[in-house]
Amino acid sequence: MSFKKLIEPLKDAVQRKGFTAPLPFQKKILSKIKGGISMFAIAPEGFGKTTTIVISTIQKLKGKAFEDAPRVLIFVKDKQAALDLESEFHGYTQGTDLRVYCAYDEKNIDDQRDEIYNGTDIVIATPKRLNKIFYLNGINLNKLQMCIIEDAGFIFRDSNLAEVTRTPESIGKCQYLIFAEKFDTRFERWLDSFMFNAEIIKS
Repeated sequence: MSFKKLIEPLKDAVQRKGFTAPLPFQKKILSKIKGGISMFAIAPEGFGKTTTIVISTIQKLKGKAFEDAPRVLIFVKDKQAALDLESEFHGYTQGTDLRVYCAYDEKNIDDQRDEIYNGTDIVIATPKRLNKIFYLNGINLNKLQMCIIEDAGFIFRDSNLAEVTRTPESIGKCQYLIFAEKFDTRFERWLDSFMFNAEIIKS
């Protein structure tokens, strides 16, 4: 997919960033993501994975806020990763009314539950905090269109794998996108469950 096919606000943002065409790995996966395919996108750092997450999410949501329940959930490893990704989104959401929210462990959970309840389109969250909020009935996952993991190597530390694997049990039909530097064989259990039709795309 070329940047010419992006919605206008996103096209403008890409031009402001100085990008004239997708990187080779982005060219491989952007059109597939737009087509709704679930995938494991495997590439080293510097191949445009984070930018792909941002562009694909905004394009999928057509740059428009809608109702209160989030339509995209993005798992990240920690607070700093959440804030960094939020900042990256803000560089591309100018001209849209999309609402981006970060949920991480260091913030008061009751405040987070209330803020999410007030309405958001994209939630960036650490796995443990997302599940705590969910079990407090603080987030509605029924409207999710995309569930994404950024830099997915972190899920094999602590209890993140169990926390992430639990989430699809509460989601209906959804597109899953896993971004990582390498394909870990432990991902294969997801291919046998909620990602059984997923493609593995490597750089």
